Amino acid sequence: MSSADDDVVREQIRYYQARAGEYDEWFLRQGRYDRGAEANARWRAEVAQVVARLDAFLAARGNGGAALELAAGTGLWTQRLAPHFDHLTAVDASPEALAINRERLGAAADRVTFEVADLFTWRPERRYDLVFFSFWLSHVPPERFAGFWALVGACLAPGGAAFLIDSRYDAFSTARDHQLEGEGATQVTRRLNDGAEYRIVKVFYSPERLRAALADLGWRAEISATPTYFLAGHAAPTASSSGVSL
Repeated sequence: MSSADDDVVREQIRYYQARAGEYDEWFLRQGRYDRGAEANARWRAEVAQVVARLDAFLAARGNGGAALELAAGTGLWTQRLAPHFDHLTAVDASPEALAINRERLGAAADRVTFEVADLFTWRPERRYDLVFFSFWLSHVPPERFAGFWALVGACLAPGGAAFLIDSRYDAFSTARDHQLEGEGATQVTRRLNDGAEYRIVKVFYSPERLRAALADLGWRAEISATPTYFLAGHAAPTASSSGVSL
């Protein structure tokens, strides 16, 4: 990878470490992310659609086994996953975010192993029935896309699957003082509440583009979009590409 690619990944890690205490404002539509009653209501309705898709997926597979959450952050999704598995491993590069995650889970945190690690260098010590990541794939540089999915494949037990949630390209999905740089851009400048600015990776996918990219890597995927803000779905390696190792 280029040194420029390494630099933006390091800056992205610093950004999410610094943002941990205000991250939930984005998801909860607070402060700079409050886009008014109509847009906020649409956001919450689409969050409910994504939650329903995840819940249906989890219900179909049944409870038990082990799951892995990559870029687990402050636990907004960890708290939904934990009740469905005997054990959950939550990995994130921000110890600050994982501290919030642990507090959010309360007693359920006893069933979770929290690991602070850079996901571009982290390697699994076991395999999992589910690998979950929300709003993370869009922060993987295009040059690392194939390597990331090789990691996901290496984490999956036979018959396992990945479930992902991510952002669609829409100006109202981010803060009022953020500027998107075009749907084909791969980086954006993000600002914290204190005005500090960071350059990070941000790659927007359509369901069609993502399904095609995964098919090229030997994955079969069912990915769909909500009307405005999100895409979500699951993917599994084909028989010919299973057992991927790093």
